[in-house]
Amino acid sequence: MCLDAAVAMESEEKAELASLLTVLPPVEFCCVYGSALHPNNSDKSSMVDYILGVSNPLQWHTEITEVADEIGVGVHFNPFVTWKDKIFKYGVVRMDDLIRDVLNWERFYLCGRLQKPVHILVDNLDIGNLNSVNLRAATSAALLLSPSKFSEENLYAKICSLSYMGDLRMLFAEDKNKVNKIAKGQFKLFQTMYKPFLEEYATKDLLRFSSSGGNQAISQDCGLSAASSLVSRLPPAITSEMGLKLGVKKHLSESGHATRELVIGSREEAAECMRKIVRHKVMVSSARQAVSGLLMVGAVHGVSLDAKVGEAIDDNSDQFQ
Repeated sequence: MCLDAAVAMESEEKAELASLLTVLPPVEFCCVYGSALHPNNSDKSSMVDYILGVSNPLQWHTEITEVADEIGVGVHFNPFVTWKDKIFKYGVVRMDDLIRDVLNWERFYLCGRLQKPVHILVDNLDIGNLNSVNLRAATSAALLLSPSKFSEENLYAKICSLSYMGDLRMLFAEDKNKVNKIAKGQFKLFQTMYKPFLEEYATKDLLRFSSSGGNQAISQDCGLSAASSLVSRLPPAITSEMGLKLGVKKHLSESGHATRELVIGSREEAAECMRKIVRHKVMVSSARQAVSGLLMVGAVHGVSLDAKVGEAIDDNSDQFQ
């Protein structure tokens, strides 16, 4: 399954987006994300956001990438790059870090970005196909956090919200309705990305659709067996932490191999446990990235932003328990 959200772009527009790459060192992966993909975005002067994957960031972007590696989450963002009368922001990440986060949700930073629509310009290592693991896990996590009945748009909003749970920016800087706006504004793109997984779960009787096309009404099996099936599709970094909190039991197969299974007392318990783990990962990553960013923009701006972050954490500390 291809990660690219099948954005219907004219070749001229795609070439314009890719033009920045002609003045940068070679990359292994590149995607465009954010408002540039919004169907109703008519502001051609707005910033265009990129994620660049490279094999050796220390060679590609030596000094500032070291800051991103040691203090941040392995991504260095360079905003407000002006070229050809347009403003760009790009983030540079080591390909190994990108792949680990996509497959395992180690930091829940880039994997969260790639759970939402992007447009791939370069993909030498087939990250688009690899990301199907991430999308399937995001579907499972969102279903665990959803009620028995919901709309398709509700599900995409829940998927989108995973990467914002615990994000410090949502406490004091970002639009509080950002998640719903993304899901609504890019609904067709979400459909393209997640249709294969919804159909897969429907064939396993985990989901049922009450209408076809448009914003479908969906109902799901909320039994313990269905919950266990969803949990089994979560990345190892999440299920291993859940095992520490919920416990595991061992089974001996007929061939003599021991297997480990999470002890799930109830669907609600599993969902809450997973939610806390994901929220903590997002909180830590957003905090580390904020500190990394402060070091890059300088002390003058940093003191002001740091004070806002501190106040937000103090005022909203109960949200991270």
